[in-house]
Amino acid sequence: MKVILLAGGKSNRLYPVEDKNCVKFFGVPLIRHQANQLMENGYDEIFVVAGKHNLDRISKEFEFDQNVEVLMQHDASLGMAGAISECYDFIGDGEDVLVVSGNDVVENKALSYLRDASLKVDADVFLLAKKMDVYFPGGYLETDEDGFVKGIVEKPGEGNEPSDLVNLVFHYFRNGKKMIEFVKKAKSETDDLYEVALDNMMKDGDKFFAVKYDGGWFPVKFPWHILDLMGMFLNGLTEEMCKNSVKENSPLIADTAVIKGNVFFEKGVKVLDHASIVGPAYIGKNVVVASNALVRDSHIGDNCVVGFSTEIARSYLANDVWTHSNYIGDSVICENCSFGAGCVTGNLRLDEKDIFVDIKGKKVNTNRNKFGLVMGNN
Repeated sequence: MKVILLAGGKSNRLYPVEDKNCVKFFGVPLIRHQANQLMENGYDEIFVVAGKHNLDRISKEFEFDQNVEVLMQHDASLGMAGAISECYDFIGDGEDVLVVSGNDVVENKALSYLRDASLKVDADVFLLAKKMDVYFPGGYLETDEDGFVKGIVEKPGEGNEPSDLVNLVFHYFRNGKKMIEFVKKAKSETDDLYEVALDNMMKDGDKFFAVKYDGGWFPVKFPWHILDLMGMFLNGLTEEMCKNSVKENSPLIADTAVIKGNVFFEKGVKVLDHASIVGPAYIGKNVVVASNALVRDSHIGDNCVVGFSTEIARSYLANDVWTHSNYIGDSVICENCSFGAGCVTGNLRLDEKDIFVDIKGKKVNTNRNKFGLVMGNN
């Protein structure tokens, strides 16, 4: 089956994080993690559609992959529809296609659910649907009692949801060519051409089925979602993986240092006297965790220095971050950043209520009562 993996969006709501597709977890860009997951589940022909802003980086990531072809979206104003249209000449008549958004990260069983449903249910299109307990500003599925989709309602507002099922962009089409033809013919004054195309397919008689999914879902829309993804990767560490990392990568750990829980070490790591690392945690290549430093529940990228008496708590640090006598809590720190001695991040309101962030002029609830700093590259 062919897969269209959408990676061309500019991630404006993630500012100052430059590009979600290239954020690295465990030394590997997110887009690579997603492609690997697809291939491990039997989807071995993938078209990654990138934008002008990240084409070079994504092309370099997959330059030696025979199963992955990187295409460029020429007209970014067309959104998902423009990205999908770029694949038209690569899809045969009647060929099935899976459309996957780089905005949605799920567990392996989501792909199994889609595959199983396609073998059991007589439908033309299958949409992965996540049951929600709280309101999420996305598209909700209106379904009948048998699970067939009657419509998609975008951002209905809390209390107006037609169901508790949010539409995740893991969409399986039995006839991918037909879908792209509808996309190319769709008309709208906003950036919802893909959604309009799906609606037109329903009106044309195609049967859509909602595949209910009860596993983890990690949307990547706002900066704090990087911390959710970090948690997903860290919670996937096992005791065996971490023991093997010590055996294979031989970190230099002082006798007085304390390591608790699942901690994964890459090569070249130095943990100095009286430092503590409390897992789950990831420590990248050539990292120095200095004397009296504390790292807990955090991701430390390559070539970072966790300086003397510094505490890193529940935070994501990309590559080449330097600290010295700092406190960094519940924060997202991108590449090549440095903290002066004594600098601390505030991460808790005085009233301990949820923290809101200004996103493009609007206050957005993080649904977190602890959230610190988002620092862009350099």
